[in-house]
Amino acid sequence: MSDTPDIKKGLVGVYADVSAVSKVMPETNSLTYRGYPVQDLCENASFDETAYLLWNGELPNQAQLTAFRTQEKANRALSPTLLRVLAEFPKAAHPMDALRTAVSFMGMEDPEAGDISDAAQRRKAMRLLAKIPTAVAATNRISKGLDPIAPDPGLPFCENFFHMVFGKVPQPEVIKAFDVSMILYAEHTFNASTYTARLVTSSMSDMHSAITAAIGSLKGPLHGGANEAVMHMLKEIPSPEVAEAWLRDRFDHKALVMGFGHRVYKTGDSRVPTMKKYAEIMAEVVGDKRWMNTSAVLARVMLAEKNIHPNLDFPAGPAYYLMGFDIPMFTPIFVCSRITGWAAHVLEQAADNRLIRPLSHYTGVAERAVVPLASRG
Repeated sequence: MSDTPDIKKGLVGVYADVSAVSKVMPETNSLTYRGYPVQDLCENASFDETAYLLWNGELPNQAQLTAFRTQEKANRALSPTLLRVLAEFPKAAHPMDALRTAVSFMGMEDPEAGDISDAAQRRKAMRLLAKIPTAVAATNRISKGLDPIAPDPGLPFCENFFHMVFGKVPQPEVIKAFDVSMILYAEHTFNASTYTARLVTSSMSDMHSAITAAIGSLKGPLHGGANEAVMHMLKEIPSPEVAEAWLRDRFDHKALVMGFGHRVYKTGDSRVPTMKKYAEIMAEVVGDKRWMNTSAVLARVMLAEKNIHPNLDFPAGPAYYLMGFDIPMFTPIFVCSRITGWAAHVLEQAADNRLIRPLSHYTGVAERAVVPLASRG
């Protein structure tokens, strides 16, 4: 008999808790938020309706949605102090580093910083939903030597984000594609960053601490940073005509191909068809099909040769690029969406909390005596 416990590296296959927020339905391979298939939400609801659903368990009626939107619009502005802090960040800093620090600063400024009651945490979640896009847009403009553009309370959520980044609102097809991406990125069960947020919450820490930690987790290229890596990869390929040869060279060198595979989905990420549809619409709107044509070749060869399907980051990367966003903004945009799922899990963890404290199996040296300094060789 071995004394070694059954170690689940990466917690693969381990059920850490229960959750009513989202589930991947194995019988349909469909991601659901509170029971609703995400592809149906994309076609029949908006991102702010989805945010309300994640936080409250049901889709809003018109009065509830109007109140939700009014609260979001009222909380968009950053304090003058935070804007000055953003201006002092290194211009070459990655936007995720800037956003992580900005959210931590928001926590220090928050009028309910020390209150972790459910009501206060919900109000903080709303403030973060409203302020994070403002911080992302302001940081992007400041890094280019431009003045931040103040949020416009007369614009809906997605239109306002484009206004703050570019100073103008694009055509409806672009807004719809962006809104769809926000719904698709909003939540995805116990992924790395969500579990990070729940872990921090389990110590009875506050909403801003949990979200700051989650941002740090999301930054990694194996998680949220993958959408940036996908676009960098696509830009390495000169044209769709050489995409297959480029990919086979990657196979020969056993190099990682970004945007493929998923720990949960084995027969294809259920979010991909919807995001691919809207990425192709973006290509039509912009009049540039290079990225989607290249992507189609990579997806075809990866499936035929490796039986590996693309994940959400694969079509989202080129979609954001076609919308005009700088590549380093892709993961911060992910944060603008995922704050909804993170907050839902923070609230759920706190409602039935137990400190998350797993065990580790020690494999270091056996117990030994400390040798005085003078006797050490």
